[in-house]
Amino acid sequence: MAEVTAEQVQRGRGPDPSVVARRKHVSREVKSVRERLTSSTGLERAFDSELLRVFAQYRLTGSAGTLVLVIGIAAAACLWLPTSYVALWSGAVLASTLVIVALSRRYLRKPADTVRLKRWRRLFTLAEGIHGVSWALLLMLFAPVEAPGAKVFVTTALLIVSALTVMLSATIPMAVYAGLTPIIAGIMAFFWERRDMDSVTMALMAASAQLFFIFLANRLYASSVDSIGFRAEKDALIAELETANANSDEARRKAEEANLAKSRFLATMSHELRTPLNAILGFSEVMKNEIFGEHANSAYKEYSADIHGSGQHLLNLINEILDLSRIEAGKYELNEEALSLIGVVEDCQHMLALRAKAKGQSIRTLAEPQLPRIWADERAIRQVVLNVLSNAIKFTPQGGEITIKVGWTATGGQYVSIADTGPGIPENEIPIVMQSFGRGSLAIKTAEQGSGLGLPIVKGLIDLHGGSFNLKSKPRAGTEVTITLPAERVMDTLAALPEPKSRAA
Repeated sequence: MAEVTAEQVQRGRGPDPSVVARRKHVSREVKSVRERLTSSTGLERAFDSELLRVFAQYRLTGSAGTLVLVIGIAAAACLWLPTSYVALWSGAVLASTLVIVALSRRYLRKPADTVRLKRWRRLFTLAEGIHGVSWALLLMLFAPVEAPGAKVFVTTALLIVSALTVMLSATIPMAVYAGLTPIIAGIMAFFWERRDMDSVTMALMAASAQLFFIFLANRLYASSVDSIGFRAEKDALIAELETANANSDEARRKAEEANLAKSRFLATMSHELRTPLNAILGFSEVMKNEIFGEHANSAYKEYSADIHGSGQHLLNLINEILDLSRIEAGKYELNEEALSLIGVVEDCQHMLALRAKAKGQSIRTLAEPQLPRIWADERAIRQVVLNVLSNAIKFTPQGGEITIKVGWTATGGQYVSIADTGPGIPENEIPIVMQSFGRGSLAIKTAEQGSGLGLPIVKGLIDLHGGSFNLKSKPRAGTEVTITLPAERVMDTLAALPEPKSRAA
C-alpha cells in the first residue's frame, strides 16, 4: 500500500489514486523483470512452471496415441523385418515413452513452489531425446532393406512421429529439438548414399517437412506463451477488481456508518440545540418590543431585532437539518390521519399570502372538486407544501404569477403541482439543487439566499409516504414541482358498518 505523505495528512486527504496506481504498476514491472532475470527462458517463473505443466499434461494424454502408433507401425514393419527385431525396437520405444509418462506424473504431483524448474526442463529434454533416438532406430533396421515401399513406409512413419513430437512437446522448445534431431540425423544418414530419383525426392520432402515442423513448433510455443500471458493478465485483473470491490464495499460501509452516526447525533441533539435558541429568541423579542420600557438608545432596539431575526433564521436552519437527519436516519415517524389535501394547500397559501402580496405576486389555485381525504401525516404534508410554495415565492420576481393545482393522478392517487414564473433552473443543475445544501446559479443571483435543504426534505417526506417528486424547469421558463401521493393513501367513501343485532334474552 502506498504511504501517505505528511502534506496529505495535513490536508486531511488520502493518497492520490494516480500515484497509487503508478506505484502498483512499477512494483509489478520490477517483480516481472526480477523473475525474468532469474529464469533461463527469459520468462517469469509462473510462465516456466505453467509451460512445463502443459508439457507433462500433453505427454500423459498423448501416451495412449503413442501406444497405438507404435503398435500400428510395428505391425506394418513385420512385412519387411523379422518379428524379433521389430519386438526389440517396439520395446525400446515403449520404454522411452514410459519414462516420459513417469516423469510427467511425478512432476504433476509436486507442489509448484517446490519444483526446480531448470532440473525438470533438463530431464524432460533428455527423455524426449532418448524417445527420438528410439524412434530413429527404425531407420537402422530398414537400412539394408531394398524391398519396394520400405523407404516410403519408414519415411512416412517418422514424419508422423515428428509431427506428434511437435504437437506434444511444443511448450518446451529444447525438448522438441532433442526429439527431432535424432530423427533428422537418421533420415539424412538413411538417404546419404542413395542417388536414385525416388530417394532424392523423398529426402527433399522429408527435409522440407522437418523444417516446417520446426517452424510450427516455434509458432505453437509463442502461441502458448501468449495464451498463458493473457490468462495471467486476466487473473491479475480479476484479483485487482475483487480487491477494489472489497475496498469499495468497505469504504461505502464506513461512509454509511459515519453518515448514519451523524444523522443519529443530530437527531438526538434537538433539545440541546433548540433550548438556548428559544432563550435567545424570547429575550431578544422582549427587548425588541420594549416590554419593560424604552431603550435609552434607539440603536439597541435595532440590534435586538437583528438578534431576533438571526436567531429565527438559525432556528429554521437547525429545524431543517434535524428533519433531514431524522429522515436519513430512519427515525422520522409518521403520525398519519385522514386529511384534506385541498385544505392543507389553502392553509399554506393563506400563511404565505402576505409574502406574495409584498412582492406583488398573484397565486391561483385550481382544484378538482370532491377530492376524498388522504391518509397521511398532516405536519409532513404541510411542511412539503410550505417548502415548495415558499421557494416559488422566493424565486419568482416582482409581479410574477404562481399556479397551484390539486387533482387526481392517472393511477388513482392525488397530486399537488406548484408552478412559478421565476428564472428557472438549467437542466444540468437540477441534480445539484436536489442535493443537501445545493443551490442553482440563477437562483443565487436573482433571489435571497437559502439553506438548500428544502427540496431534499420535501423529497424525503414524500418518499416516506410512498409518493413521488418531480421537478421540471428551464431557464427563463419557470419551475414546476409536482408531488404525487399513491392511490393506496386515498380514502374512498365507504358505507357505515351495520350494527350487530342484539340477541333476544
